[in-house]
Amino acid sequence: MKVVNKISLWIYSALLFTFLIGCTSGNNSQTSSEETVPQVFTEEMQSETTPEEALEMLKTGNQRFVSGDLKYKDYRKQFEQTAKGQYPHSTVFACIDSRSSAEQFLDVGIGEIFKVRIAGNTVNEDVLGSMEFATQVAGSKVLAVIGHTSCGAVKGAIDDAELGHLTQLVDKIKPAMEQVPDSIQPRTSSNQEFVDMVTKNHIQNVLAEIQNRSEVISNQVESGSIKLVGGMYDLSTGEVTFFE
Repeated sequence: MKVVNKISLWIYSALLFTFLIGCTSGNNSQTSSEETVPQVFTEEMQSETTPEEALEMLKTGNQRFVSGDLKYKDYRKQFEQTAKGQYPHSTVFACIDSRSSAEQFLDVGIGEIFKVRIAGNTVNEDVLGSMEFATQVAGSKVLAVIGHTSCGAVKGAIDDAELGHLTQLVDKIKPAMEQVPDSIQPRTSSNQEFVDMVTKNHIQNVLAEIQNRSEVISNQVESGSIKLVGGMYDLSTGEVTFFE
């Protein structure tokens, strides 16, 4: 009886050992696979990327976000590998809205994009200077101005909001209201269609303003060294619609 118990114990131990080895082997295989995924955008990758390719990266990243098929990102490793340098392929000018974080809706990691954010995507000298640095100095290949649906700053412009410095900010959006056809009624912040049409017009105006006010950027656009594009991020679907 004791012999039988010993044999049973040996068999159990052998099976347990085999199971543990299999688990360890599987984990090592997964880790090895994950380690082959590029963690950061390098200087070489930036220099070899065309503006068209950079824009495609933004588009496919957004497609991954919408589908939920996000790429693997080890943020700790990215943090460590970008500590001594950064080589983003794109610059994104977005609203400050807490629901429209470009890193998430474009599915990019640390060091892949520059972010310029201000309420309503409004332009000032500091914004232009940041864009000029990101493109001309730091080498990003795309400058994307991305607004979003249900923008609070746009609604503030429609409602003629007045509050400290916010008054001046929303005034910059108001010209876009006049560009919406009179057939779109009511022309209030409660009309989602009107709000989003104002936003799209405003983004188009911002694209033109950037080129008109920044010779540095306009020269890059004309030479083809960067692409300047606009877009709208839909808060309800997660999809970015780009317009060039």
